[in-house]
Formats: sequence, C-alpha cells, structure tokens
Amino acid sequence: MKNKRPPHKPRRLNESRAPSGEHSDRHFNKNKSAQHQRRGSRAKKQPERLYIYGMHTVRAALMNPQREKKRLFATENALERINVDLETHAPRQVEVVESAALNRMVGAEAVHQGVVLEVAPLAATHLEDLVQNRLLLVLDQITDPHNVGAILRTAVAMNAGAVISTSRHSAQETGVLAKSASGAVDMIDHIQVGNLANAISQLSDQGYFCIGLDSEGPLPLEQTFELTPNQGKHIALVLGAEGQGLRKKTRETCDALARLDMPGAIKSLNVSNATAIALYAARQHLDN
Repeated sequence: MKNKRPPHKPRRLNESRAPSGEHSDRHFNKNKSAQHQRRGSRAKKQPERLYIYGMHTVRAALMNPQREKKRLFATENALERINVDLETHAPRQVEVVESAALNRMVGAEAVHQGVVLEVAPLAATHLEDLVQNRLLLVLDQITDPHNVGAILRTAVAMNAGAVISTSRHSAQETGVLAKSASGAVDMIDHIQVGNLANAISQLSDQGYFCIGLDSEGPLPLEQTFELTPNQGKHIALVLGAEGQGLRKKTRETCDALARLDMPGAIKSLNVSNATAIALYAARQHLDN
C-alpha cells in the first residue's frame, strides 16, 4: 500500500490488503450525542464501523453532517459519478480500488455501484427529541431490513417527520438496510423506544391521532381520517410485521384501528407496500 497523500487526494489501494466487510446491527438516527447514547444503555452495543454502499446511499451519508465518515473506497469511474464535493464532504482517506476489492468488502451479491463508505453507525435518538410534525410512522417489531429500508425511503418521499420503532426485535442499521433505503437512513429521524405502547400513549398526549393498520379495522383508512378529532391534523400511522401484524397491546393503545380496502383479488400487501399506500393517503388528507 502506498503512503497516504494529503486529505481528499485519492490513492490506489492494494486489493490484497483491502479490509474485509462486516454487516453490523445497531440503533440509528440522524441526531446523536453522548447523552443520548447513555440513555440507550439497554440497547445492544454499537459497532465501531459499518460499511454502506451504493451511489445514492453513500452520497446521502457524505452530505449528512451528523454522520461520522471514516474511509471512502471507490473505483475511478464511481468517483467521477458521485457528484459530491469531496474536498468538503469526503473523509480524509479516499481510496481508489478495483471493483473486485469492493466485492470482498461487502460481498459479491451487494450492488455497490463502485462505491463503499466506512462510517460510524448513527446514534439512536429518543421520543423526547421528536420535533413536531404532522405525520409520523410507527413500526411494531418489523425486522426485515429490506422492508424497513423501503419504508424509510417512502417516509422521506411522503415528508414524514420521523419513524419510531422498538429498540429490540426490529431491523437495525446494516449495509443491506441502508442500500434498501437508498439514502433515506441519513434523511429522516429514526427514534427507537423500549416500550411501544407507552410511546403511542405519549404521542396521543402530544396531540397525534394514532391509527393502527389492521385488516380487521372497522372502517377504511380514508374514513377514519375524517372521524378523528380536529379532522386528524396530526397523524401517527402504526404498522405491524407481516403475518403477526400489530401486537395486542399495540392494538389496544392505538386511538383507532383502520383497514386498507383492496378492490382486487389479492387483499393483503407486503408491509412496505401497505405503508406506502397508507402514507400517501395520509399525506393527501393532511394537504387537503
């Protein structure tokens, strides 16, 4: 390996010495502080590094001032296409590598698009850090990283204020989740709580009407919006995992249960697709 050049001067990395990748679970959000990390003492210990990959994912992480960037690995072609001011946003170490080296770092099956960024995982924030927003999303023990990544992406697209989930039995930040989110991990607050029912009650006290999505809900979601206090101007949508759905305590704590009516032959959807429909319907209601 050659000696390191001045900051932001890409250097070529000897492929045989490229670091091996590791996918790590953790609790995550944009904002972070030592105080927040102490509050999360019951959570799993966060890893020191995480490899995220893909052009949109890495670009968003580089542009996030709250994200600690350690090393950027990219092919020459990817560096030309990344469309980020590396002098301002890149870490001090930028390594030019061959695609095969990236395969060894994150796995040959990963669609890295020629770029991998080594980062410190984002630190968890907490419900008391929530900034008032008209639309929130609450996830009840959804563990699949592809689903959660897609949900985060939709939440950003629908301008939701935050995604709230449990600190246990939920998907954690990994390269797979970050790639599925296509940059959304670094664009929205993801708040993790120890007790979801207590969090829903706290949201209700703050003026949010918490609607749990349930196939047995008494009314369609659109009608439920119209029956909420103040016409539902502050809404928190609560969704459960596929198969299990909302847990009993979660169902009991929500202000209302609602269903998504499907006119076609298939009556159920993947949770990320159901979330997209519910968020779109909520945004249409709030904006009208």
